[in-house]
This record gives sequence, structure tokens and C-alpha cells, in this order.
Amino acid sequence: MDAGGVTVTAVTTLMAVVLGGWLTIRAQDRLWRRDHQRQWRDIRLAAYTSYLTAFREYVAYVLQPTARVLAVPRPRTPNDLMPFFDETGSAYKERLEATKTALRLISGRSGVVRASNAMVRHARSLAAGRATHDIDAIPPERFERLWSAEREFVLAAREELGLASDFEIGDRPPHSGDAERGEMPVSPLATWVHERQ
Repeated sequence: MDAGGVTVTAVTTLMAVVLGGWLTIRAQDRLWRRDHQRQWRDIRLAAYTSYLTAFREYVAYVLQPTARVLAVPRPRTPNDLMPFFDETGSAYKERLEATKTALRLISGRSGVVRASNAMVRHARSLAAGRATHDIDAIPPERFERLWSAEREFVLAAREELGLASDFEIGDRPPHSGDAERGEMPVSPLATWVHERQ
């Protein structure tokens, strides 16, 4: 073999090694990113599930006939009624607040946080209504807004987790979905449901 042939063989071998190394690094980086996304999805799923459970427990406690709730006007805007609970109810309130804080820490989208804020606002409104009314005397609109806010949260969370988010709508009213005003976009199914009513 002459020196030129050896050089070409050596350069070709080195290029193949470099190309193989680069392709391996890219493949490992892709696997790492996919694993990282899967871990965050699992963390978010656990936090969102915990939050929904705490929300449901809070509402269930508020609706118990023996629940003791006191409502006091908030000293600043929006001056709405803030519910206060006895020792038993405080545990439900604290769990809801703790899971909401965890949700805010790990959520990747502002729509999920806005939807969770609406849930808490409507749950507090229901509790404040419970402080001044019997269960049967609470206006039905409060329940409708409460469960609608929960559905919006579930849809926003499903969308963030990469799951289908336009299949279960319930009686969600269609609207424009102006993101700047904090509204969630309407799915085609929601529009179809309300056209049939």
C-alpha cells in the first residue's frame, strides 16, 4: 500500500468513528429528553390527581349537614366572603391549599393554574354560601359554576399531559376562548353539544 491509500483509509475510519459517535450522542439525547418528559408528566399527573382529590374532599366536607363554617368579608378587594372552618374543616382547607401550591410549582401551562384558581374561588364561594344557608338553600348556580370549573381544569390538565382534551364537555357553555381574559378555548364537541340544545 502506498501512503495515499493509508491516509485515505485512516481518514475514512476516523470520519466513520466521529459520525458514529455523533449519532450515538444524538440518540442518547433523544432518549434522555423523552424520559425527562415522561417523568414530568408523571409528576404532574400525580399532583393534579392529588389536587382533584383534595378539592372533592373539601366540597364533600362543606356539604355535610354537620359542617361548621363561618363566613367573614374579606377586608380588601374583591370583598367577597371568606370561609373559616372548625378544626375538622381546617384540615380539608389546608390540604386543598397545599395541593394547589404544589400544582402551581409544577404546572407547565398558565391555563392549568387559571383553571385551578377558578375551582378554588368557586369552592370558597360554595363554602361561604354554606355558612349562611342550609345545603338545600344554596343557589344552584354556585354548584353549576363549581362543577364547570372542575371540568375546565380537567380539560386543561389533560391537554398539558398530552391526552385528548376535547371529548368530555358536559354542559360547558361555548364562548370565544379569549386567552388574554383567562378563558379556555371551546372544543368542537362543546359547540356541537350546545347547538343541539
